[in-house]
Amino acid sequence: MSTQYDYIIIGGGIVGLSTAFEITQKKPNASILLLEKESSLAAHQTGHNSGVIHSGIYYKPGSFKAKFARDGNQSMIEFCEKHDIAYELCGKVIVATKVEELLHLDNLYQRGLQNGLSIKRLNPEQLNEIEPHVSGLEAIQVPSAGIVNYRQVCETFAKLVTSSGGEILLDTQVTNLSYQNQFVIVKTKQQEFIGKHVINCAGLYSDRVANMAEPTADLKIIPFRGEYFELKPEKRHLVKHLIYPVPNPSFPFLGVHYTRMIGGHVEAGPNAVLALSREGYQKSDINLKDLIEVLQYKGFWQLSAKYWKEGLEEMVRSFSKAAFVKSLQQLIPEITGDDLTPAPAGIRAQALKPNGELVDDFHIIQKARCTHVCNAPSPAATASIEIGKHIVESLPS
Repeated sequence: MSTQYDYIIIGGGIVGLSTAFEITQKKPNASILLLEKESSLAAHQTGHNSGVIHSGIYYKPGSFKAKFARDGNQSMIEFCEKHDIAYELCGKVIVATKVEELLHLDNLYQRGLQNGLSIKRLNPEQLNEIEPHVSGLEAIQVPSAGIVNYRQVCETFAKLVTSSGGEILLDTQVTNLSYQNQFVIVKTKQQEFIGKHVINCAGLYSDRVANMAEPTADLKIIPFRGEYFELKPEKRHLVKHLIYPVPNPSFPFLGVHYTRMIGGHVEAGPNAVLALSREGYQKSDINLKDLIEVLQYKGFWQLSAKYWKEGLEEMVRSFSKAAFVKSLQQLIPEITGDDLTPAPAGIRAQALKPNGELVDDFHIIQKARCTHVCNAPSPAATASIEIGKHIVESLPS
């Protein structure tokens, strides 16, 4: 016999967990079930996250990303303080290393002001006062950026959800959704569950889950692998804050950068290459179903035609450590290949439209009995509490 719940959440990453937590806060009498296909929570995007608490400087004013990242920065810090989760407001510098980047840096500064951030322009001398080893023409200082361990945040969400009566099932993969009367039947490999409302936070598989019951998501998740190196311990002193380049305004990735981690180590990266599997953390990981799906999608070929040059550069960096190091040296010239050791990769679930346009903002599809979070890449971890609030506020009463 199937068990009935008020809300069934699919996906045990930080967005699914924050949403479950928010339901316990706003609807304390509701019954909640969270389903995760892996044997642990935060197993994919969240668990491979660099741990940055973003400020919201990059995102279009008025967008979900801009608002949720800015507000999420504060709500994440408040959550960490309340629940004794270690974090650090280390700050960030965004550095222009070429003359042609200065206009983009100025535009980024104006965007940051429009998004309500307290930021500062730095000349080379001011930059070197706080980052002595960085070479740049100008920079933006973003004091509100920080770092945290998002796995620990997820563990705390999970404890709060279960202590409030919510249920979390691991090793439970959803295989189908169907409508029956006023309910949604959620079929898994083990059993069926009945929900009054289903919230799809399946990340890398959010498009497939969204289309299980009916054609809902007119987009496809394209997996991009981000590959990293780590600075050897004796070189960590070269990085005092988070150090980022000026991003290409027409490309959805932030460029190779240096990230201090809450555990003390420093990551350098990532590049961004097409993963041949939705869980393709290694170059050798290939899933034929995932790969064929990408290659048959017309949007992918339109995207490739538009960004072939950038894509080629990313591929070169993927297979050439020397090319990767050269990119890093634009920010810190004294970095050498001997200073770096390989670090684990991550996967970004990026939604792509049939016309080849990358979905730039968080994309949440509201249906009568289902809510589908179909694009929640970075800065979704930072914004997770605010995304959860938005979802819960939008649920039918």
